[in-house]
Amino acid sequence: MQSENPAVAKPTPIFLATRNRHKTREIQEMLGSGVLVTDATTVPELPEIEETGTTFEANSRLKAEGISRHVPGIVLADDSGLEVDALSKEPGVYSARYAGPGCTDEQNTALVLEKTVGVLHTERTARFRCVLAVAENGVTLATFDGTVEGILATEVRGAGGFGYDPIFMPLGYSETFGELSSEVKHGMSHRSRALAQFKQWWAARQ
Repeated sequence: MQSENPAVAKPTPIFLATRNRHKTREIQEMLGSGVLVTDATTVPELPEIEETGTTFEANSRLKAEGISRHVPGIVLADDSGLEVDALSKEPGVYSARYAGPGCTDEQNTALVLEKTVGVLHTERTARFRCVLAVAENGVTLATFDGTVEGILATEVRGAGGFGYDPIFMPLGYSETFGELSSEVKHGMSHRSRALAQFKQWWAARQ
């Protein structure tokens, strides 16, 4: 009789300081099966962390430090957004609420397109930027920064992704992130680039 297989190692838990399930799912896909990503939707009593910072790093640190005071282990927080050069790098840190409090992704996207009507293709340069912060017990342990350059489309294209994905074409592609497969997007996105740095840092700690 064959001996029993050794127990399969349990995935490493990582708590993500967000209630955005789209973001949680994307980060879980990028980190793979060796990690189990949970988020603030699983702990309803966690406080809302106000994003009062003026940079992506400041906001990611606020969220990571704030939530890590209430949950055990390390907490990963992401602050990310779209920078449009023709709009003086707006919406930037206000990407999630560009069209006002309680706005939808569609409203934010529509406002960016409205503000860039008539801007020439060569002047529609933009980038997605992401800063990840890792904290434990209220202290930031590390931060990681990722960007992807591209061009702003003139209309919404594609139903994939979330946020501004349907109006952002990464350099070298004629499709938007909303049209590209998740595999292609995950191979080049701002979040995947920041997460790659996080994974190296995390592996060095094991």
